[in-house]
Amino acid sequence: MNLIYPPICGICGKLNQNSLCKKCEIELKKQEEINIINRNGEIENKYFDELMYIFKYEGQIRKLILDYKFNNKSYIYLTFTNFLLKNEKIFENIKKYDKIIPVPISKKRKKERGYNQSLLIAKEIATKTNLELVNNCLLKTKNIIEQSKLNKEDREKNIQGAYIIKNKQLIENKKILLLDDIYTTGNTVNECSKTLRQANPKKIGILVIAKD
Repeated sequence: MNLIYPPICGICGKLNQNSLCKKCEIELKKQEEINIINRNGEIENKYFDELMYIFKYEGQIRKLILDYKFNNKSYIYLTFTNFLLKNEKIFENIKKYDKIIPVPISKKRKKERGYNQSLLIAKEIATKTNLELVNNCLLKTKNIIEQSKLNKEDREKNIQGAYIIKNKQLIENKKILLLDDIYTTGNTVNECSKTLRQANPKKIGILVIAKD
C-alpha cells in the first residue's frame, strides 16, 4: 500500500514515513498548548473525569482539522496520531486507560464523509499502545444537525438522546478513553460519557486534538 499510496506529511504534502516532516513538526510544536484538565467547570452535570488536548482550535490547526473532516483528506489521521503519541505527557496519560472508544457518527454522516475521523485516530492509537479499541459499544442512532452550526444552548438540546449503548460488559469496571477531534462546548463528549456511564466504567477520560 505504501508503494501505491506513499505516506506524506499531512501539512506540507511532502513524502514522509512518519506522516509529519521535521519542519512541520517544529512549526506545530510552537502551537502546542498541552493540557490535562481533571476538573472542568465549563459543564454542569459533567459525566467524564478528565480532558486532554494538545492544541487550541485556531489558525493552522483549525484548517488542518477542517481539511481532515470535510475535504476528503483522511490520511491526515496519521499526522495527528503521531503528534499526539510523540508528546510524552499525553502518551503517559493515555497508557493509564484500558480501552479506547471513538465518538461515533451516524450512518448518514459516514456515507457522506466516507469515514469516521475519530475512529481512524483511535485505531492507530490502539495499535501503538496497550489500549483495546472498542467500536461496538457506543452507537449514534440520530442524524442530528451538525453541532458546529448551533449556539451553545441549542447544541446541548440537539445532542440529547443521540447515542445508545450496547455490549455493556465490554467496558464495565474499565478505564475508558473517549476520543474526538474537537472540544468546543463539551456537549458531545459529555452526552457520550453520560451514555457510557450506564455500563459502570471505572473512569472516563476525553482525548481531543484541539480545544476551542
